[in-house]
This record gives sequence, C-alpha cells and structure tokens, in this order.
Amino acid sequence: MERAVFDRMAELDQHHWWFIARRRILDNLIRRVVRPPQDARILEVGCGTGHNIPMLKAFGSVEASELDHSARTLANARHPGTVKEAKLPDLSMFERNAYDLIALLDVLEHVPDDLASLRAIHRRLKPGGALLLSVPANPWMWSAHDAAHHHFRRYTRAQLADLFLRAGLEVQLLSYFNSLLFPLIAAARAVGKMTRRESADDQLPSRPVNGALKRVFGAEAGLIGRVPLPFGVSLVAVVRRPA
Repeated sequence: MERAVFDRMAELDQHHWWFIARRRILDNLIRRVVRPPQDARILEVGCGTGHNIPMLKAFGSVEASELDHSARTLANARHPGTVKEAKLPDLSMFERNAYDLIALLDVLEHVPDDLASLRAIHRRLKPGGALLLSVPANPWMWSAHDAAHHHFRRYTRAQLADLFLRAGLEVQLLSYFNSLLFPLIAAARAVGKMTRRESADDQLPSRPVNGALKRVFGAEAGLIGRVPLPFGVSLVAVVRRPA
C-alpha cells in the first residue's frame, strides 16, 4: 500500500469504527468458531501497523509478518521483536506444521498469487489448525479506495470457496460480513462513481456518527455463523488444514 495509507491507518486504528468493530467480530469468531487450544501458537500474516496483535494475544503467543518497512517499524515499536519481514507466498522464515491459528486479515487481496499464498499458509498450520481470513467482497464495488490500497481484486464467495478447495483447506465458516451497513456503503460507492467524486481516504467521522457505526457493525459479532448473511461489503472465513 502507499505510505500515506499506512500513516492514516496508524492514526485511525484505535479510534475508527471499522477497526474497533472488526476486532470485536474477529475476537468473537475466534472464541466461538476457531476455539484454539489454551496458549495457542498464533501467526498474523500481513499485520500492518500491528493493531490486531493485542486482540490475538488474548489467545496465546503471537508472531507476525509485514512486508511494508514503515508499517513493520511501527508494529515492532508497539510490539517489540514480534514482526518479521515476509512477502507472500514466501513464509520460509516461519516454522512448518507449527501454528494453531493463522490470521490473514484483509491481506490476500494485496497478493498477486493468492493460491500459492494459501498453500504456504496450509504448510505452516498444524494438522487441524485454523486460518481466520477476511477479504473485500463484490468485484462490482471496486473503487478508488481499492486502488489506493493496491488491491488486485475483490472476491465473490464462490471464488473464495474454490481457492480454499484448491489449497487443500476445509471450510468451517464462510460468510459475508459488514452486512448491516451494506446498503449505505453500496449506495455511497455508486454515487461516488456516478459523480466521479470517489474518495480514497478513510476519514474519522464525528464522535456520534463514529459511535453509531461502531455499534451497528459490531452487532454482527453475534450474527455471523448463526444467521445467514447473503450480502456484505466483506467476506470472512474460518478454514482448517485437515487433521
């Protein structure tokens, strides 16, 4: 991603509704669906500024990787000695057959060879270990935001399911999320395209709006995997290396 994007992420990742609510949702999925063993060994691939690491540490010991130098420097300042340099699909610096949980959170869309990357992750998981993954959904929602973040693609549910099958990973959960706000976000993207006023910047809304969006998005923590969500801005999955 562009340096300005990581700088903006570092400013927002503790306050913006999307980051806070997404961590709540992912934490709930780990507790309810992944259910890692006590003191699990965890790897986050593409950790960015390291904002997910404290959430992951509640479940065990965490190692991480990040390709971007500036983001990796910030993540290591926050979590000294935790984050290594790695460029998917090369994970040779991490032990094979070693991890109970690997997190790949809004990373796969940045990688040219997504299948090779999933196969490399498969080799690092313990038999029965889980990959927690999120990606942006709906190719038709492509916008200036995707371009600024250097995305290669947005995924359909069917595309993601096929990738997991080809990588030898078994799907435990595959769902849309950021569904309650989907009509609002989809409408905003459509208007931006029609008026040619798309924004690539993530702005922090006013406190009341930020709080309301956080509550609405965060409410999905209790829905995903329990209630069918047939559409959403993103996709989330829990998949496993066969035991």
